Amino acid sequence: MVFFHLFTPLVLCVYSNVFSASAWSVNNFLMTGPKAFLTYSSSVQVGAQSGIAECKHQFAWDRWNCPESALQLSTHNGLRSATRETSFVHAISSAGVMYTLTRNCSMGDLDNCGCDDSRNGKIGGRGWIWGGCSDNVDFGERISKQYVDALETGQDSRAAVNLHNNEAGRLAVKATMKRICKCHGMSESCSIQTCWLQLSEFREIGNYLKLKHDHAQKLEMDKRRMRAGNSADNRGAIAEAFSTIARTELIYLEDSPDYCVKNASLGFLGTEGRECLQSGDNLSQWEKRSCRRLCHECGLKVEERRTEIVSSCNCKFQWCCTVNCEQCTQVVTKHYCSRRERSNPHSKRRRHH
Repeated sequence: MVFFHLFTPLVLCVYSNVFSASAWSVNNFLMTGPKAFLTYSSSVQVGAQSGIAECKHQFAWDRWNCPESALQLSTHNGLRSATRETSFVHAISSAGVMYTLTRNCSMGDLDNCGCDDSRNGKIGGRGWIWGGCSDNVDFGERISKQYVDALETGQDSRAAVNLHNNEAGRLAVKATMKRICKCHGMSESCSIQTCWLQLSEFREIGNYLKLKHDHAQKLEMDKRRMRAGNSADNRGAIAEAFSTIARTELIYLEDSPDYCVKNASLGFLGTEGRECLQSGDNLSQWEKRSCRRLCHECGLKVEERRTEIVSSCNCKFQWCCTVNCEQCTQVVTKHYCSRRERSNPHSKRRRHH
């Protein structure tokens, strides 16, 4: 367990995308420490970064847009938030680490690890048997749990909620796996199929967890038992609250703050100055309503700004061997939330979600 605590600053720095002196010292440890940590550390970093990128994609047009302040996952340094949004951060980050470890394992990039053939030859269903090379999610789950869950050292309800959401993220990876089959028989008549399990695209996992976020459940604790201060009572109250919650669901303890307004202490910038969408090809209904959600419902107005963009165009290949291009100017119109003149910026704000 000592190694996990030594490794903790590296993961924290990956999540916040800042590599400080603590990260440098841990990198030195990884270069000289146990081979297992050197083997898996790059996969953990890539997985954490993919989780961050997916979080920013999923919430790009929400009032809360996965800011950098949300990406420190542990309860270190007094960071004790357990809102609906942080439940998603925990789940998608845990899923990202597991996903990358699983994929790298199945591709043969990691020592002593390969695809899962434990069920090969067994009947899976009518007309098909297990075979091929299934992605080794059990390996990815086990190693990612050792890395990510080690960030939680507390024994209170917030730590329990964070660990639950970490697990929900890992279960999402399993829940979205796809069965891939290959036909066999005369001229591949498909009289029998060999099937294996394969990871979905990570975007599908992000979509899955975004729905879980939208339906996240608030954990109601027995505050009387918690105030008693007795550790046994605390554990009993936590266990009782969790007894009705499925492992696959995201949970939170605290209502979300008002993301319309800037809150420096929490690291939220508010929606003033945010870009929103009013028109464009292939926009979802959620994107089309972004100006109303980010601007109007936060007491702000929509400001139109036009910008000239210069880019290469009409490129022609010249034998041999250059490409000559012209410089073309295009006027791009974008929309941003801005403060109304002589109006109360809070007057039209509605409660988050």
